[in-house]
Amino acid sequence: MNSPRIPFHDFRSPGLRRRGFLAAAGGVAGLGALTVTGCAGSGPADSAGEGDGKPRRGGRLRAAFAGGGASETLDPHLANLFADAARAKALFDKLADYGADLSARPRLAAAWEPGAGLDRWKVTLREAVFHDGRPVTAEDVLYSYRRIADPGGAFRAKASLEPIDLAASRALDPRTVEFVLKRPTAEFPNVLAAFGAYIVPRGAQDFDGEPVGSGPFRFVSFAPGRSAVFRRNEDYWDGAPYLDEVEFVVANEESARINALLGGQVEYAHELNPATARAHEGKGHVQVVRLRNSVMQSFAMKTDRPPFDDRRVREAFFLMADRRELVDGALSGTGEIGNDLFGKGYEYYAADLPQREQDLDRAKALLRQAGAERLKVTLDTSPVAAGFTEAASIFRAQAAKAGVTVEIRTGGKDSYWRDILDSGTLCSYRSGAMPIEAHISQRLLTGSTTNATKWHHKDFDALYRQAQSTRDKRERAAVYARMQRRLYAEGGFLVWGFADWIIGTARTVRGVAAGAPANSLDWARFDKVWLA
Repeated sequence: MNSPRIPFHDFRSPGLRRRGFLAAAGGVAGLGALTVTGCAGSGPADSAGEGDGKPRRGGRLRAAFAGGGASETLDPHLANLFADAARAKALFDKLADYGADLSARPRLAAAWEPGAGLDRWKVTLREAVFHDGRPVTAEDVLYSYRRIADPGGAFRAKASLEPIDLAASRALDPRTVEFVLKRPTAEFPNVLAAFGAYIVPRGAQDFDGEPVGSGPFRFVSFAPGRSAVFRRNEDYWDGAPYLDEVEFVVANEESARINALLGGQVEYAHELNPATARAHEGKGHVQVVRLRNSVMQSFAMKTDRPPFDDRRVREAFFLMADRRELVDGALSGTGEIGNDLFGKGYEYYAADLPQREQDLDRAKALLRQAGAERLKVTLDTSPVAAGFTEAASIFRAQAAKAGVTVEIRTGGKDSYWRDILDSGTLCSYRSGAMPIEAHISQRLLTGSTTNATKWHHKDFDALYRQAQSTRDKRERAAVYARMQRRLYAEGGFLVWGFADWIIGTARTVRGVAAGAPANSLDWARFDKVWLA
């Protein structure tokens, strides 16, 4: 290496990465058979809860999430739903994760050091052990990344790891990995923090029997679509959790989650809707943790098939939408309007583009040009996420004013996210927090495994690689701006709003971070939570 050793914190990009509380995509899929057991009865400065703030050990916290049905898995490389991500975070670690400002923060990596050409990075591991006592080594890291990158797999982080030449990368010693890259990559730490890029023991393949990770909790039991129980890992490198156990219970219906919380069956309810939050906020029964403008809300148009393979039709749909009406009606007014781009307020966001407004005359003209005056489309949606079905109904009425008939098809909660990835033409979609470059790599490149809009353009892929390789930040921002201008003009995401992310907890719960967007380091971080 030609450059001096640089600790991780010296290589964070300067400038603002995230403004305010902005929060994989990711969807989540009722408490059909809620099975829980009883529980016994210094967090971050912005944590929820009252009292003297002194953590205490003990007890089981029961957390209700929407899930994915009988097909659920504990394979961290397949994590797609928020429930998957929360379970994976409890059992496993990544080399890095995103902080509240969406910069890469160290986890299993103690430091990273770029070479002079930014095409080689040396990562030093901290001392950590797997649950079976084996040390976490450089070979485990390489095995994990090579498994994710396997061409025969459909692992979430595959596109994010694409810049790494894993055949050339090597272990310099048990705690040092030299990553050889296919091209210079200025923001390589973001790759280490990619959603789903968890480190597993070398050779691990079966994760639904008795998975072994290096995370804060050890496996106890798992019933897909029902519950998972994990126990404190006393040997965790970042300090043993305060809780004895955490139990993840599946509750697909939002009403089931809040009722279980109010009834004392769970202590943590993930993802409440705005109306529920207003009904209970400040009433003393539960605590409401509200992360402002955290989730991108959109409709995804599949650009590889009719009618949305015609960019004029996509533009017409952009112009049909009354975004303020969608935010007010579907999100009860608690959110911000979108502008057909992901990442409002994030670093590199193209804030200079004009706010798109409804223009029905222009939409009709575009449809005439495309020969689609009496267009009929099916909009796939589901009550799998707050605001989805409401937004679908509102948009149906808006489209009718442009002469378009929208037929709503309501999908099941267990399978919705799998079903809409490849099938259909138009669907309700959302996303949690990640850097804009990660959103591009995971959802907008030809090889992205969660490319819901089927945006496949080799020249766009090349621009992404150019941005990654650009050392000068101002020049790199200019490339990202160019990419976003194209998406704004002809992309497949009709981004109509950014919603609050809402969590409910029992009054006894302490240490829940109130400034941690979904998908970031301190979100669903139950090793730092305790019961008062």
